[in-house]
Amino acid sequence: MTDRQAGPLDGIKVLDLCSYLAGPYGCTLLADLGAEVIKIESPQGDMLRQFPSSLEGESRFFLGTNRGKRALALDLKQPEGLAVLHRMVAKADVLVENFRPSVPARLGIDYPRLRAINPRLIYATIKGFGTYGPYSGYKSFEPIAQAMGGAMAVTGFPENPPTYTFPAIGDSGTGMHMAIGILAALQQRHATGTGQHVEVSMQDAVANLIRVSLRDHQRFGHPPPRTGNQLGRTVPGTTYPCAPGGPNDYVFIYAQPQMWPAVVRVLGQPALADDPRFATPEARWENRDALNAIITDWTRQHSKHEVMRMLGEAGVPSGACQDTGEVL
Repeated sequence: MTDRQAGPLDGIKVLDLCSYLAGPYGCTLLADLGAEVIKIESPQGDMLRQFPSSLEGESRFFLGTNRGKRALALDLKQPEGLAVLHRMVAKADVLVENFRPSVPARLGIDYPRLRAINPRLIYATIKGFGTYGPYSGYKSFEPIAQAMGGAMAVTGFPENPPTYTFPAIGDSGTGMHMAIGILAALQQRHATGTGQHVEVSMQDAVANLIRVSLRDHQRFGHPPPRTGNQLGRTVPGTTYPCAPGGPNDYVFIYAQPQMWPAVVRVLGQPALADDPRFATPEARWENRDALNAIITDWTRQHSKHEVMRMLGEAGVPSGACQDTGEVL
């Protein structure tokens, strides 16, 4: 184990029995906070180890999702492997699993069985659709969670199909919810002395992350339409093309109503402040095509970082659409 400074979870022992992304990422967050995380894998290893893009023989995908952990191969279908895990459970604080609902009991690692070994154990379960309900036995991956959680229906442009978003809100979002639930259970254990069962559904996690769209459905009484990059009825409030015109040469500008005078100053067109077409937020929305064309004429003359700097110095929120190389 590499040397590291003690974190807030120093001394907490976590057994990570998960594969792929959601569970392992949540356990990685616990490792980042100082917990000792031991990844329990089958003799064949986590399937994520087989993903391409190797770094000295290891999968970059696997390493990025499992940093800060130690690993142990156990065959839980054999009595000897199960006995080792049970001994580890007796000294653990947390166990995390993302098996299909019927598997833990069949293997002898379900919560009632492990609670009898260690009443202080916090047992965290990740499932695609929870442990009950009509879909509880179904498998799920990132795009399935996005589809069933409502995210795809509100993502993309109105003329296009529901769209998958590449940031892993289904996997990473579930992992974050799981880590929060475990932290809450650890805090409650301080008061009660006993552990508990924490359950996270990938569908529920995605639904929580699109709560603004769910609110809009309640406000208007129907599913909100896909609006592309337009954020609400604010103008400017979308992406604008910049020089030199590459595929990622865009900037997102979001100016709240009180920022309109600053916007026209940066544009070098102070007369727009008195133009009745743009005098109020409602007028700017009604005349958004004309206003967006004016803003686009200006942004095309500058790079995305220049636009961000000029607007940022004027107090107007904007962000260059950086590609992965720029972020790195």
